[in-house]
Amino acid sequence: MFLKKVLYYLNPLNLFHRDENVDTSLRMMHGVNKISFLLFLVGVVVMTVRWLTR
Repeated sequence: MFLKKVLYYLNPLNLFHRDENVDTSLRMMHGVNKISFLLFLVGVVVMTVRWLTR
């Protein structure tokens, strides 16, 4: 269930989905949070690959 919510949150189709009831600043905040979460996951993958190739 948790993984399903994370995958829905990171779905690129939902990244640009417009919700008419949400304030613009809140929408921007969610966009920045998605970008930072993706960068965190990329960093974890890079660190894991570097650790495994030693």
